[in-house]
Amino acid sequence: MPIETINYKGWPNSCRLSNNLVDLVVTADVGPRIIRFGFLGEQNELKEFPAMLGKTGGDEWRIYGGHRLWHAPEAKPRSYFPDNFPVKVEQHAGFVRFIPPLETTNGIQKEIDIRLDPDTAHVTVTHRLRNAGPWDLTFAPWALTVMDAGGTAIIPIPPRGSHQTNLLPTSTMTLWAYTDMSDPRWSWGQRLVLLRQDPRRPNPQKLGLGVPDGWVAYAHNEHLFVKKVVYQPGADYPDSGCNVEVFTNTDMLEAETLGPRLTLPPNEAVEHIEDWYLLGGIPAPTDPAMVERDIFPRLAAL
Repeated sequence: MPIETINYKGWPNSCRLSNNLVDLVVTADVGPRIIRFGFLGEQNELKEFPAMLGKTGGDEWRIYGGHRLWHAPEAKPRSYFPDNFPVKVEQHAGFVRFIPPLETTNGIQKEIDIRLDPDTAHVTVTHRLRNAGPWDLTFAPWALTVMDAGGTAIIPIPPRGSHQTNLLPTSTMTLWAYTDMSDPRWSWGQRLVLLRQDPRRPNPQKLGLGVPDGWVAYAHNEHLFVKKVVYQPGADYPDSGCNVEVFTNTDMLEAETLGPRLTLPPNEAVEHIEDWYLLGGIPAPTDPAMVERDIFPRLAAL
């Protein structure tokens, strides 16, 4: 896979991958972050924080924007290891690997492999966490994509049943202490939940779900960004059983997927694979019924 080294908004060693439909840019001066993904010559689907563009170095964690790899559960300072330094880039047959410096405070070595399909708007992102320390570590892989402001997240709800045949719970929904289910940014349907990003509303919102379908999407300016993961029934997912989470504040919306929690011995690694898709001609979601009618058929074809 050919890669082009470009100066992307102050980061001179950024890597651009492209085909005839889409391109993406990955920072190698910091992060790594997939800082851009979009149709050629069109909007960046991912959020950029202008005050942080081009910054390097320092011991403070910066969000930067774009897509990043973490490990759950969230905790300070463990989750917020500063990733402000150069990243090793390796070109392999069919994919590019990005290796940041070791997280010295917890002994975790991160890697991200990116494979862009040569003919379609499809990217495979393989996240890898390796235990480079001397003792077992317990965590879950966590992939967070920071989406640009003004769109709507779509989160599928597991299939419904009936009181007569389903006497026990069949799905999990996790609320945070600041989750307000009466907030007008939420729309609740039988088969999905919508969360709108609204720059006029500063209060953060977050929701987690166990999603057997293994996907979350974000609609913005007639485009639909979709990322899919494989769900493992019965696995020990973090945050009370979540493999999909969404978070929003006044600046952006995060579409997140998580792998099962596991205890990793020294020198072993775990992978968490996302498949990304970008669709055009998607009407702005107005309510769950409209999404079921106009968007679900497009998703079923992926």
